[in-house]
Amino acid sequence: MGAGSSSSIHSADLPKLLCCACVEQSTVAMEETCGRYDTVLQPGCHFMPWCVGRRVAGYLSLRVQQLDVRCETKSKDNVFVTVVASVQYRAIADKAYDAFYRLSNAREQIQSYVFDVIRASVPNMNLDQVFEQKNEVARAVEEELAKAMTMYGYEIVQTLIIDIEPDEVVKRAMNDINAAARLRVAAAERAEADKIQQVKRAEGEAESKYLAGVGVARQRQAIVEGLRRFVPDEKSVMDMVLATQYFDTIRDIGATSRAATVFIPHGPAAVHDMAAQVRDGVLQAAAYAPGAGTK
Repeated sequence: MGAGSSSSIHSADLPKLLCCACVEQSTVAMEETCGRYDTVLQPGCHFMPWCVGRRVAGYLSLRVQQLDVRCETKSKDNVFVTVVASVQYRAIADKAYDAFYRLSNAREQIQSYVFDVIRASVPNMNLDQVFEQKNEVARAVEEELAKAMTMYGYEIVQTLIIDIEPDEVVKRAMNDINAAARLRVAAAERAEADKIQQVKRAEGEAESKYLAGVGVARQRQAIVEGLRRFVPDEKSVMDMVLATQYFDTIRDIGATSRAATVFIPHGPAAVHDMAAQVRDGVLQAAAYAPGAGTK
C-alpha cells in the first residue's frame, strides 16, 4: 500500500479499523450483534470486533433538548391565534432501548401531541382567557406529553407557552380599545380637575364678594352713625345715605368703559323717590312680619 492510499483513510474510520467504539459523555450507544440488539454502551471506549458481526447501531443523546412548536388555532370568540409552545425533553438513560428502537422521530411525535392538546384547549377560551390562562394550557400540554412519551423512553422536563400571537387586525383593534379606555379615564380626570378649579374659583369669588359686602356695610354703618351725631331727623339721615350710595354708583359706572348697568329714571330727584319706596317697603314688611299686630 502506497503513501497516497494510506493518507486517504479518514480519521472517523480509524476506531472501526481498530475494532473499538468511543461513546461521548451524556451519550449512550446501541450495540448490535449480527443486526440484533445486544446492550447499551455507556460513555467511554469499547472493544467492538466488527469481524464477528458486532457494531454500533447508533447513538442516543441524554442531554436536555428543546423543541419550539407553532400551532395555529381559533379561540372561542372566533379569533385566529398562533400559540408557540416550548417543550424541553430528554431521553431516559434506563429506557434507552425504548427511546432508540420504539420511536423513529421523537420531535414529530411531541409536535403532534402539542398540536392535539392546544387545539383542544384554546377553542374553549376567549382570547383574553388564552392570555390569562396560558400556564394552564402549558400544564395540560406537559401532562399529556408526560403520559405519552414516558412509554417511549422520554422525560418531559418542562413545557412553556412562550408566545401568543393573534391576527394583526385583532392586535390593532385590542390596542385601539385599550387606548380609548385610557383616553376616557384621562378625560374624566381632566373634567374632575376642571370641576375642582371652578368650584375653588366660585368659592373664592363668593368669599371675596362676602368680604366686600361686609366692608360696604361697615362703611355705610359708619356713615350713618356719623350723620346721626349732627342730623337728629332719621328721615334726613336715610335720604343722605341713599344719595351718597347713588352718587357712588354713578361714579363706579363712569369709571369703566364696559359697564352695562342703566338707571331709569336718572336724576337727583330720583333719589327722593327711591328713598320713599325704601321706607314704604320697610314699613310694610314690619307691619306684616310674624308677631306684629294688625292696626
